[in-house]
Amino acid sequence: MNKKIITIPNILSFYRIISFPIVLYFAITKIENIFVILLIINLITDILDGFIARKFNMQSELGARLDSIADVGTFILAITGIFIFKGNDFAPHLLSFFAFLILYLLSNVVSLIKFKRFPSLHLYSWKIGGYIQGIFFFILFIFGFNIYAYFIMVTWGILSFTEHIIIQLIIKKMKSNAKGLYWVLKNKKN
Repeated sequence: MNKKIITIPNILSFYRIISFPIVLYFAITKIENIFVILLIINLITDILDGFIARKFNMQSELGARLDSIADVGTFILAITGIFIFKGNDFAPHLLSFFAFLILYLLSNVVSLIKFKRFPSLHLYSWKIGGYIQGIFFFILFIFGFNIYAYFIMVTWGILSFTEHIIIQLIIKKMKSNAKGLYWVLKNKKN
């Protein structure tokens, strides 16, 4: 793990953290165009920070924590935007959407209670789910609600959040880049 504090991935994650109140302001004031542009920038910087960290060996514990905090903020912004700008589209799907949201919230609450910090497991399922959610949010805010994209996002999210919760219940201390339940169980046997 890299020990440097000031790296491009950390700067990108930090940008997402400090941009949170600004993007939230545009959601609350119902300025959808600027909100969408800033949300998409956050989604792109999320992709870039992880890619750059892995590609150029800039991964660090600090970076994993910053990324996790920034991910929570970006998720909150996207959900806020959904309720403010796209609430009518979600009305027929509230049950599945609330199940998705409750499991996401639970995956963070379990970590905060057990480990006293946001999770930073960076599971493969979580990463793929992040891409799926990002694609869904992009489609939603640029083209409108797509039922197929919605069900893919919700189904993958529910499975991913469930895996995340199970792993947190199994492990004794929070770690970064746990990959998935298979790897956690495999390492537990060793």
